[in-house]
Amino acid sequence: MGEIRIGIALYPGAQLSAAMGLTDLFHIAGQMAERSDHGAPQLRVQTLRADELEGSSHQDAPCQVLILPPSLEAPIHPNIAAPLAAWLRERHGEGTVLASVCGGAFLLAETGLLSGRAATTHWFYADDFRERFPDVALDTDRLIIDGGDIISAGGLMSWTDLGLKLVERFLGPVVMAQTARMMLVDPPGREQRYYSGFAPRLTHGDAAVLRAQHFLQANEGRDARLATLAEQAGLEERTLLRRFQKATGLTTTDYAQRLRVAKAQELLQFGRLPVERISWEVGYSDAGAFRKIFHRIVGLTPGEYRRRFHA
Repeated sequence: MGEIRIGIALYPGAQLSAAMGLTDLFHIAGQMAERSDHGAPQLRVQTLRADELEGSSHQDAPCQVLILPPSLEAPIHPNIAAPLAAWLRERHGEGTVLASVCGGAFLLAETGLLSGRAATTHWFYADDFRERFPDVALDTDRLIIDGGDIISAGGLMSWTDLGLKLVERFLGPVVMAQTARMMLVDPPGREQRYYSGFAPRLTHGDAAVLRAQHFLQANEGRDARLATLAEQAGLEERTLLRRFQKATGLTTTDYAQRLRVAKAQELLQFGRLPVERISWEVGYSDAGAFRKIFHRIVGLTPGEYRRRFHA
């Protein structure tokens, strides 16, 4: 019988409840595996404090995976992260898989191993993360990104998704599904964009673009005509298009669509209007086109979104 060692790094500010939850999840998975296959590998979980890691050049018993839990505090400061990041780089070089949850992605990115690679973190941290690590391909629409040797999970509670993803990797999909049922959580497959609202960039420093944004916000994206936006911004149309995308990361059309969809999400969650009426309320005369745009941005159809989130 083999053994899979999973380490959970308790860096400064790490959420202890997530570390304990992951420990319990792997314990349940081990029980499920033992019931169905007595030859299944054992999952051995250990928590590692920061003061145990700094200055340690090796692991006495190397972990197959090291997990960086979320944090309830501000993202870890680079000076505090530096010695831990060096230790994590060494472990990665020895073949250990590195995984982060939510704000743990900041410590993971400090290793430099995410440069040029896709990663995710909580959507709330997106702007701070992009400013601090511009060479990382951040995608906060996705809840989990599995790059094989590096895994990142987005939301504060996505430690369940990460844990189940690792159970599936080491113990197989049947044990993963059994563990998810026992814990009454969704198996991996959710996306962070189901839960995140539209949080536009407003602190980019381009006053002309900001005027156009304020106009779009005020009319909830219903009037996104380029000529009107250019007039509001006091810019030529081509100049506005270039500066708007540079400042916000979106085209004016995408920006307006996200505003309309955000309003539709509110109406679906808190009201009872039919989808066709909601489509009209947010500025779409073609309900079919609205459904396609909603699904592209949210990842769910309007009906699926209502069933999942209706208050």
